[in-house]
Amino acid sequence: MESAFLSEGLGRGLLNLSKLARQLQPQLEKDLWKPVGQAAVVMALRRLADRLSQQTKDKLLLSPSYAGELSIRSELMIFTYHYSDQSYVYQRQLLALAEPQRDIFITVMRGVNEVMVICSRTLGNLVQEVFSDERERARLERVTAVTLHLSPETCYTPGIYHAILKRLAWERINLINIICTYTELTFLLEAKQAGAAFSVLSQIATL
Repeated sequence: MESAFLSEGLGRGLLNLSKLARQLQPQLEKDLWKPVGQAAVVMALRRLADRLSQQTKDKLLLSPSYAGELSIRSELMIFTYHYSDQSYVYQRQLLALAEPQRDIFITVMRGVNEVMVICSRTLGNLVQEVFSDERERARLERVTAVTLHLSPETCYTPGIYHAILKRLAWERINLINIICTYTELTFLLEAKQAGAAFSVLSQIATL
């Protein structure tokens, strides 16, 4: 339950159960407050591995019209502000001022206590000007967005996002944020990790 990587390794029969049992034994004895035999741990792992291997794993479903398609947008910035009674007014003002500009990206998301603006670097000064009376919580520069286009059926596929996020985590790719719409999954990350993320997602898109 605590490690998706261990679960996958067990289910695929990739792990040496005896070595894993030796690593888990001290923690198990600490948690249970009593000695635990290595053979008992191996037996428990073997039963768990059998259950995991029997679970069906759904494949990624990609729309034929989007098969293998990835979109990437660089030179983005992320501003996060504390939400106030005036935040909605500033949001509308910002979108109205940005609308005439071409070839730019901007989106505004509101949480419970925060407002986040993701935009092209060229809009950075405009965002700061419009939200100048708001309390800024964080600002991130040199952000890249990589979008994976999925089939509509993916919203009915259990574990679809977990499978993708796990692949990225294996490659130690850190995600700043995720934006999800009906058939688009967008990952926001540091520009220096964009190439590695694009490579991993390209492999997923061709499955």
